Amino acid sequence: MNKLIAGVLGGIGALQATNALANVSEGPPDYSGITGLYYVLIALILAFGVYDTFFKKS
Repeated sequence: MNKLIAGVLGGIGALQATNALANVSEGPPDYSGITGLYYVLIALILAFGVYDTFFKKS
């Protein structure tokens, strides 16, 4: 189960990274891709903290 969750989260992170690197446009810089990547990274850290606090068996 843990490998499945890690694989899904890794896949989501990889898709966000490719989206961040693919956003090339003319004009002022567009930070939408890297912003999404940062939000996913923060969500993963917070989800791990909730898991570690409430659901991990000692």
